[in-house]
Amino acid sequence: MSEKKDIRTLSLPDLEVAFAAWGEPRFRAGQVWDWLWSKGAPDFDSMTNLSKALRARLAETYALNSLTEEKTQHSLDGTLKTRWLTYDGHRIESVLIPVTDDDRYTVCVSTQVGCSLTCAFCATGRMGRRRNLEASEIFDQVVGVNRQSLEHYGKPITNVVYMGMGEPLLTYPNTMASIARLTAPPEEGGLGIGARRITVSTAGIAKMIRKLADDGFRSNLALSLHAADDDKRNEIMPINETNNLKVLMESLEYFYRKTKGRISYEYIAFQQFNDSLEDARRLVQLCRRQFPVRVNIIEYNPIGGVPFEKSDENRLNEFGAYLAKEGVTVTVRRSRGKDIDAACGQLANK
Repeated sequence: MSEKKDIRTLSLPDLEVAFAAWGEPRFRAGQVWDWLWSKGAPDFDSMTNLSKALRARLAETYALNSLTEEKTQHSLDGTLKTRWLTYDGHRIESVLIPVTDDDRYTVCVSTQVGCSLTCAFCATGRMGRRRNLEASEIFDQVVGVNRQSLEHYGKPITNVVYMGMGEPLLTYPNTMASIARLTAPPEEGGLGIGARRITVSTAGIAKMIRKLADDGFRSNLALSLHAADDDKRNEIMPINETNNLKVLMESLEYFYRKTKGRISYEYIAFQQFNDSLEDARRLVQLCRRQFPVRVNIIEYNPIGGVPFEKSDENRLNEFGAYLAKEGVTVTVRRSRGKDIDAACGQLANK
């Protein structure tokens, strides 16, 4: 692991000060900034409009801790899963989900190496948490997958979802810094992605949902709900024991009052566990709080050693139909990338 300071932790003014101390003109800092962010340079040698001497000095002084693409798998349905190697030898995964008939190309990014939350149905939680990803490492995933999208589909990324490995709100500063970089205009080193095209998913950390509201969060928020009563949610999501549904609903009401942001519930349907009409009735009650919400019902993607099965087609359809009949905005989402372990809950660096 490098002892040098990662150059991407510096702001543009910081770079300008450093370059002035070296006797370099101010515009050189802007050129380096452009390489670091807009162009996604993997190393200093790639910065071809700089002199070899300046590139060497940068390499002697700073580290550039970028991700290295280690392996990309292609699903039969067009989904791409990429395993990235971090500068310190960890592995993370991100996923490109193309919906070509809707001209929508979504990248699902990771925010941690592993995850500290031990949700019973999720492969990532079995890894434990090794470390948080830096904002630049989250940003690198989007840049890399955008390159893949252009290469394979001739289209850039349209949406970003923070639904990969890790809990985004447990690495809050890095998550927010990466969103700021993604939404910044290209002339400021960003990608110019609209805030409303970004969704952050959380297992449910009430105080951090309130912090999002207080900080003026402008993107979409998704709650990984998966059960509409505390007993069942405690069973599959230990985080619920300290962030129960009452506390979570109050935090979401607070979030909506302050931001008017879009909120959704992610609900994985498990056979004979949370997919009955009684479960649907409880879910309807949660959807009648003081904020609008949409429900995304998700097929469960089996992982080894877990005693859950996905709901059969009839139960899934009946569940969704009941919600719709009660006036809930609902979508039943079919899993993508199952054949390469790229679907929801399957990211674990196999």
